[in-house]
Amino acid sequence: MESFNFKSSTRIILGKDSFKDVGKYIKPHSSKILLHYEGELIKKLGIYDSVVTSLEENEIEFVELSGVVPNPRLSLVKKGIDICIENDVDFILAIGGGSVIDSSKAISLGVPYNGDVWDFFTGKAEPTKSLKVGVVLTIPGAGSEMSESSIITREDDSTKAVCDTEFNIPEFAILDPQVCYSIPTKLMCCGIVDILSHLMERYFSPTENIELSDSLIEAAMRTIVKLGPKYLENPKDYNTCAEIMWTSTVAHNGMIACGRIADWSSHRIEHEISAIYDLNHGAGMAAIFPAWLKYVKEFNPKKIESFSKNVFNCENGIEALEKFFKSLGLATTLKELNIPEDCFEYMAKKALGSRETMGNYVKLNAKDIINILEIAMGGRKI
Repeated sequence: MESFNFKSSTRIILGKDSFKDVGKYIKPHSSKILLHYEGELIKKLGIYDSVVTSLEENEIEFVELSGVVPNPRLSLVKKGIDICIENDVDFILAIGGGSVIDSSKAISLGVPYNGDVWDFFTGKAEPTKSLKVGVVLTIPGAGSEMSESSIITREDDSTKAVCDTEFNIPEFAILDPQVCYSIPTKLMCCGIVDILSHLMERYFSPTENIELSDSLIEAAMRTIVKLGPKYLENPKDYNTCAEIMWTSTVAHNGMIACGRIADWSSHRIEHEISAIYDLNHGAGMAAIFPAWLKYVKEFNPKKIESFSKNVFNCENGIEALEKFFKSLGLATTLKELNIPEDCFEYMAKKALGSRETMGNYVKLNAKDIINILEIAMGGRKI
């Protein structure tokens, strides 16, 4: 087991209509906030009106910034920073999924910083403070509601980058499983893929003597594999949606992975695809992760055997994983997603950045990444 330093200070409030009390969780921290969200969805769901009512009841002023899109944009982050500074805002409420939460985190980092907030995403600078962020979660999957991560896309060169810092950890997160009822089924299924991907990135680790952590991750993966069909059978089952939401949070809050080194190469590869082609991240992971597994399967056959047996109760877990993704109605090849092959070398170069290799389970160079992309295309067998 590796040494670790784990911190999590997020209050989780899960329950029916829990977002109607959001004002009381903000009041101890602020009397003027930025309300940050996607667009019209939260208004159609009735979340917006309930949140505004709660803010007014708790005498909390707010300014709004909507327009967040999947793969959240740096330009909107900078706009949010300006709004916060101009209006003397000291707290941000994110209403949405991972894109809104990540955008809110980036804004919170940028407000007290004198330079370009992008510095934190390139490693040029390290955050030393931030505004506090609260979350009303509407789409489970990203796990950003309790994590230290923020992922932002710079439009100028289609670069997607991550900033990991404890200053990103939200103050609270409100999870109402009922909001899942109105989310398009495909979007929920993409979220399910994302949850499983977060778990697999941590499961396939070079670290030894991590039996507790292995068992926790395997249990979470089994749970998601079981919940997928149950969700499709009844998308409005409260308990199914509640378990998906909670598993999503647990999968990415860091605790389940304490003491082990995660891989993250599949995520880095997919980030280049979604940054260039504006693809939903979960949809991309459904094609990339099985391809990565096929490419590295001989590195540690015992780990693949454990994955197959303990998660899918079968002999070929990679094949079972693909079938699971297909059962959710998702594509498992880049060809099905209409991703062309002519950018593979460019993607590999961007994924590596200034490094010669990436990944921890298996070190991948540019040629390795291209090979994985070719497998994900669906034409190359291995």
